[in-house]
Amino acid sequence: MYELKGKTILITGGTGSFGRKFVSKILEMDVKKVIVFSRDELKQYEMAQEFTDSRIRFFIGDVRDKDRLVQAFNGVDIVIHAAALKHVGVCEYNPFEAIKTNIHGAQNIIEAAINSGVEKVIALSTDKAASPVNLYGATKLASDKLFVAANSYVGMKKTHFAVVRYGNVVGSRGSVVPFFQKVKDSGKIPITDERMTRFWITLDQGVQFVIDNLRRMRGGEIFVPKIPSMKVTDLAIAIAPDCEVEIIGIRPGEKLHEVMITEDDARRTLDYGTYYVIQPEFPWWTIESSTGGKPLPEGFSYVSNTNIQWLSVEELRSLASDGTEGD
Repeated sequence: MYELKGKTILITGGTGSFGRKFVSKILEMDVKKVIVFSRDELKQYEMAQEFTDSRIRFFIGDVRDKDRLVQAFNGVDIVIHAAALKHVGVCEYNPFEAIKTNIHGAQNIIEAAINSGVEKVIALSTDKAASPVNLYGATKLASDKLFVAANSYVGMKKTHFAVVRYGNVVGSRGSVVPFFQKVKDSGKIPITDERMTRFWITLDQGVQFVIDNLRRMRGGEIFVPKIPSMKVTDLAIAIAPDCEVEIIGIRPGEKLHEVMITEDDARRTLDYGTYYVIQPEFPWWTIESSTGGKPLPEGFSYVSNTNIQWLSVEELRSLASDGTEGD
């Protein structure tokens, strides 16, 4: 079992919703140091007022700048790569910027980690990376491919790379929950399509899943948690039961239903009970690397509208309330 005690951990995009929760959780463990790497000076200043633990450090930097990453990775054991341009609409209208951060930035992380002797790197992905229809999903698919293939480039170095892919996070900045809560006083809740479904995970669950997979990973895996789905119409009822629902039509790059494992990926995916592992298609991945999991049935896919786990209106109301308290 991989031990986190005494490790120095760096998180890119560390001032975001996930980063703050991750830092809070990891500081409860006996780690040596936690480094927050991000672009935003103000967010770092505000976070420093909240987190006063002597083990935390703040680095201003951009994942587009490999030289700065090499400096920041000096002495680092573990990197959690959470930095990204992630808003679908923003990426659609700023495609070059999304590519620079999400794809070129991923390559910079990989090269800096190998050159600096980092032990483990976990990159955060998204359900939108599976069978992508928008640019954000396409850049994250490319990023996932880079991190999996990076295990071929380490040579005699000790660095291992893996990916964690999960769905929409309750209450994260820019997500639908705080948006619905903001507009409900108008008496109308805008929904793009009443058939829409999404996977749903809390920040606590997402952070714990990443920590668990730091211990499980061998290098090359894409880890996918088994999480519930929800109907967007049920979420609207949970947050604003007295509001009128206004159907506004699907936005550019938006899906009706989210996919986390495609039928093609399922052929090399193993079921571990509470999570799936998409195995890499490289010669260095051996059967010994994947003991304990069960193969999936032919024709399987993991899609939000055919999921067997669903959240009720009451559960959504509880999660929406809990998810925004700490955001």
